[in-house]
Amino acid sequence: MASKRRTPGAATGRRLTHVDASGAARMVDVTEKDVTARRAVARGGVRVAPATLRRVKEGTGPKGAVLETARLAGIQAAKRTWELIPLCHPIPLTSVRVDLVPKGRNRIEITAEATAADRTGVEMEALVAVTTAALTVYDMLKAIERGIVIEETVLLEKDGGRSGPWRRER
Repeated sequence: MASKRRTPGAATGRRLTHVDASGAARMVDVTEKDVTARRAVARGGVRVAPATLRRVKEGTGPKGAVLETARLAGIQAAKRTWELIPLCHPIPLTSVRVDLVPKGRNRIEITAEATAADRTGVEMEALVAVTTAALTVYDMLKAIERGIVIEETVLLEKDGGRSGPWRRER
């Protein structure tokens, strides 16, 4: 019995943008899109033991300055998103900000904001910045704690482009 190929997006009634008619992955052609200011903010977190967070705050982690190293890793990762995520476009970012803030007794909250003037959004760049910063925190602290948890990473907001602004419901 021959298998029947379904049209991509047929179940939802929407045409999928990153697959062709046969279902093969493709990079979207953004040539005809307008260049607009783009901005995205993402957030995530890392949960550690209270004793581990104390060491982070004191700067006595086994590999050095945890928060600063993770901040730099997040910034660098955002700039290289197109190399990590197969269908992302290389975007000349105009700004990337990554903040890591100890919260409560056992959490490091990570927020990243990416901006550009381009034909496509920067949501993936903000998300990659957060997740890479979180992985760097884990790497920097794994020698003293193996039970570290990388918590939910979400897009908080995005601006620019045809779809306009979007904000996550609080």
